[in-house]
Amino acid sequence: MSGRRPKAILPPEQLTIVWQSVSLLLDYPDEDLLARVDLLRAASMGLPTGIGDSIRTFLVSLESTPLPELQADYVETFDARRRCNLFLTYFAHGDTRKRGMALLRFKQTYLSAGFELDDAELPDHLCVVLEFAAIGDRELGRDMMLDHRAGLELLRLSLRDMGSPWASLVDAVTSTLPSLRGDERDAVLRLAAEGPPEEEVGLAPFANPQFSPNSASGVLPEATLLPVPSFPGART
Repeated sequence: MSGRRPKAILPPEQLTIVWQSVSLLLDYPDEDLLARVDLLRAASMGLPTGIGDSIRTFLVSLESTPLPELQADYVETFDARRRCNLFLTYFAHGDTRKRGMALLRFKQTYLSAGFELDDAELPDHLCVVLEFAAIGDRELGRDMMLDHRAGLELLRLSLRDMGSPWASLVDAVTSTLPSLRGDERDAVLRLAAEGPPEEEVGLAPFANPQFSPNSASGVLPEATLLPVPSFPGART
């Protein structure tokens, strides 16, 4: 899959900095995140100007906004708006049976690279994907984002239209990816016009015991737990 795609725009060490930084900064804001501001700002200085500026723009907002206000804005932005969903498969499948199988593919990709997710978080959350791309498997993580490029772009445009401070973070992520192809631009237009599918049938295929990472279906015996950002409440 990755062999048929354009090469990475940035060198590996810079991709790691961008993806790891945005993974942390797209997490629910708390005191621990505020404590990392100086470290993240210093790391951003080694990035190309445009991408580094995008990250530093958010850091200014993070420092200048009272934490309770920022937390309320986070919940309002990402929990209450369908077009600002941080779960990548939601844009393509909504809450449908197809999404359940898409989630399974995400989890199998992590397992194939020797990483196992905590069951507390779904595997398609953008922060989880970025974490995996940064510290797990760069090519597989990048392929996950490219497979859901249209959803990422709709997220970026939706945040930009709202004037959201988190828009600059998604700007930074999409700046590490190739430009949209024609079919991807068409998909963004369709998503913008129609929104994600609305059929609510649950995610039963993903929860089936036969897909459990501890089942006898070819699980890597030396799987490593992938660090997963913590989020308040379940947003599934």
